[in-house]
Amino acid sequence: MKHSIRAILTTGIALSSYPANTTATFFESAFLHQRQFTTKSPLPHHTRTIPSVVPLFSRSTTNRPSLQFARRTNYFPSQNQLQAREQSSSEKMQLNMSNDETTNCSSLKPVAGVREVADHYSTFLLDMWGVMHDGTNTYDGVLQTIQQLKKAKKRMIILSNSSKRTSDAIQVLRTLGFDPAEDFEDIITSGEVSYRMLSDDPTLECGPKWDVLEGLIRTGRKKAFVLGSGNGDEEYVESCGWTLMGNIREADLIIARGTFTIRDSSSTNGSGSIISKDEDEEVYDQMLQEALKIAAELRLPMLVTNPDKVRPDKDLSPMPGSIADSYEKLLGGDTGDDGGRQLVKRIGKPFPEVYNLALGLESSASAESKSASAIMVGDALETDVTGGIRADCSTLWVTQDGIHSAAVSKEGGDYDEGVKVVIRDFNREKGNIGVGTGRGDFVCPTFVTPHFRW
Repeated sequence: MKHSIRAILTTGIALSSYPANTTATFFESAFLHQRQFTTKSPLPHHTRTIPSVVPLFSRSTTNRPSLQFARRTNYFPSQNQLQAREQSSSEKMQLNMSNDETTNCSSLKPVAGVREVADHYSTFLLDMWGVMHDGTNTYDGVLQTIQQLKKAKKRMIILSNSSKRTSDAIQVLRTLGFDPAEDFEDIITSGEVSYRMLSDDPTLECGPKWDVLEGLIRTGRKKAFVLGSGNGDEEYVESCGWTLMGNIREADLIIARGTFTIRDSSSTNGSGSIISKDEDEEVYDQMLQEALKIAAELRLPMLVTNPDKVRPDKDLSPMPGSIADSYEKLLGGDTGDDGGRQLVKRIGKPFPEVYNLALGLESSASAESKSASAIMVGDALETDVTGGIRADCSTLWVTQDGIHSAAVSKEGGDYDEGVKVVIRDFNREKGNIGVGTGRGDFVCPTFVTPHFRW
C-alpha cells in the first residue's frame, strides 16, 4: 500500500483502494486466549505453530534480563543473578495467576522489548496513541524500533481508532518524525473506513455490509446528526454525500465522531448552531442527553467512527465509544433487545472490519496463516488486545504507556502485581469468566512489555 500512502502525501486525498475480496471470516474465539506455546491449537480444525519464546519470568538459564531489572538498568546481569531473579519472579507471577481462578492467564509472556518477538512475526499491526505517541510527543525509542522492524523487512500496518481520515493520520505521523510512505505498508483509521461506508464505496470490502446503512443510502435518506470532534465535522459529512442536520428529529442517522461538539437540536432548519463542551460543559451534556433520548424514541441508527471509550490521556477523557454504550442502553440493547444492538454500528478495534482490511482474512485459504504470522501491538485491553485475539493474531500489550499505565503502576510499584491486577479487574468488569461459561471469554495478551521499544 506504499503507493496509496504516497498518493495521499502528494494529493491530500485519503486512501481509496484496499485489497479486494476481504469479507470477514473469524475462527471461533473460544480457547484463543488460552494459547499455550505448543504446536497444536486447542481447536481441532485449527493447527498452528506458536513461536517458542522463553518468558522473562521463567526458570530460563539464558542470559536475559528480568523485566524489573531491565527497567532499572541499562546492562545485563550475570547468569547467576539472572537465574535467581527470574526464578523468584516466575514463581511469584505463576502463583498469582494460578491462585486466582478468574485470571487464567498463565500463558502470558513478559518480554523486555520488541526484539524478543520480532523474528516470529512478519506483520506488525500497530496502534498509534498510547503505543507510539502520547498525543503530542513520540515515546522514547519508538522511532528506533520502527527502523529496526523496517530493517528486518517486517510489514507494519497502522490500525488507529481515530475518527479522522487517513490523510490526517499521515500528517500526525509526519509531525512526530515518521516517514509514513516508507515506514508503513498501510494506514487504516476507523474514520477512513466509516467515510468509505458512508460514501457507499464499491471498492470497500471489509466484511458483511451494515444493512441499516445500506437501506438508508439505497432509499436516498442521507441526513446526518453529528456528535462532533470539533474539527472538520461538516466537511467529513458533506464530502461523502450526506447533509448535516441541526435538528436530530430531521436526521436519518447519527454519526458519532467525537465528544466535543453537538448541534443545537432545537434548531428548526439548517445545520444549527454548535455547542462546544470546552466552552460550556453543562450545556453540552444537557444537549447530548436530550439528543440521545429523542434519537432512542425515534430509533435512529448510530455509526460510531471511533469505538474507544476513553482517551489515553491523564484524565482518561470519554470518547465516542462511551456515548455508543449509553445510547445502546437507551435503545434496550443491554436488556437483550437485538434490534437495539443492530442500530449501533462501531467501526474500529476490536471489531472485524479493520482487521479484515489489514490482513485480508477472507481473501483466500491462507487466512489462517495470515493471522498466525501477525501480532497486534497496543495499549488497550478492550480494543487492541481483544481485537487481536478475535482476529486470531498474537498480541503484545504495552503497559507503561497508554490507557492502563496508571493502573498498572498503582500496586505500590510492583509491576508484576500491577499487570495481574489490571488483567483480572478488566475481565471481571466485562464478565469474562472463561471458556464455556456462556459469558465473554477471558482476555489475556500473548506478550506484555512496558514500552514499545526494541
